[in-house]
Amino acid sequence: MDKVRIGGILQHTDLALVGMMAVPDRPGIAAAVFETLGRRGINVLFIVQSIDPDDNTHIVFCVASKDVSVALGLLEPVKERFGGREVTHRPGVAMVSIFGPDFRETPGIAGTMYGALADAGTNILCTSTSMSSVSCVIDAARLDNAVKALKDSFDMT
Repeated sequence: MDKVRIGGILQHTDLALVGMMAVPDRPGIAAAVFETLGRRGINVLFIVQSIDPDDNTHIVFCVASKDVSVALGLLEPVKERFGGREVTHRPGVAMVSIFGPDFRETPGIAGTMYGALADAGTNILCTSTSMSSVSCVIDAARLDNAVKALKDSFDMT
C-alpha cells in the first residue's frame, strides 16, 4: 500500500502541559483562562477542551517551559472563581505535528500517525487536529523516535 503524502513534520520542544481540570462547564471559562495568560504575554501553542459525563470541562494546553510557573500562579484564582478541581502541569513535553494540504479529503491520516507513534513506543498525552494538521503532545524524551517513526510512515517527497 502507498504511503500517505504529507507536507511535512513540525516539532516544538521545551514545553509544559498545563490543565485546568474538572471545572463545572459554563460560558466564560476558556475566555478567563486564555485572556489571563494573554494579558501576561504567555503564548499558548496547543489547546484541547473536552466535557466529561458529569458536565465538567477540562482544558489542557501547552506553554513554554519558562512560562509554566507564572501560568500556574495566574490560573489558581481562575480555578477558584469557577470552582475547578485542580490546575495540573507536566513538564518536559514536546509537540509533534504532521501537516498537508489535502488532509480533509484523506481518510486514515490520524490513524496512521497514531499507529506509527504506538509502534515506536511513544504515548500520546493529548492530540488536536485541524483541516490541515494533526498534532500530538508527547514526552520530550520520545521526540526523536516519534519523528523517525513518522518519517518512515508517511511520504514527504
